[in-house]
Amino acid sequence: MFWPWTSSETPVLEGTTVHLRLPQLRDYDQWYALRRSSRDFLRPFEPRWTELDLARSAFVSRVRRGRQEAVEGTDYSFFVLRMNNGAEELLGGITLSNVRRRAAQHVNLGYWMGQPFAGQGIMTEAVGATLPFIFDTLSLHRAHAAFLPHNMASRRVLEKNGFVEEGFAEAYLQIDGRWADHVLFGLTRERFESRRYRNDWRV
Repeated sequence: MFWPWTSSETPVLEGTTVHLRLPQLRDYDQWYALRRSSRDFLRPFEPRWTELDLARSAFVSRVRRGRQEAVEGTDYSFFVLRMNNGAEELLGGITLSNVRRRAAQHVNLGYWMGQPFAGQGIMTEAVGATLPFIFDTLSLHRAHAAFLPHNMASRRVLEKNGFVEEGFAEAYLQIDGRWADHVLFGLTRERFESRRYRNDWRV
């Protein structure tokens, strides 16, 4: 197990203006509203989903599965939130999936942002908040990410966090019902530590 918290706690990853934590059952109404209102915005970038995927029962299963995967150390699903008038406001989500140990020591990074919050630098900050968790807490060596070739917003998010282009994958993932090519990006522990050292040096 690679879960350094007790069963009554959930990890909170802190950014400057946002924080990340595992989804909870009480998040359903916000999650439903944000995903439904952002459907057309998200459709070109995600696997196909329907109204049934937004049902409360589906969300409950997602929350329970997410917690179990975190306990097992294989996947971590975070909501990206910020405080707004004393309450948490849901902005999007980040998933760390397919954690590999032994000789690999890597994880896949994915994310989504609600349409009202896109283009504001929020996801850049949120991804940055996950990197110490990946490299320090989980002690992994690499983080991988992939995006559609025309998705310049995702390219900027990754580049600003030190990821570099490593390749191109034909028909890599099924997006909106079709197999789509993706650009492959990666970040190593060495590059992350170098960037962190330079940033600390400037302080």
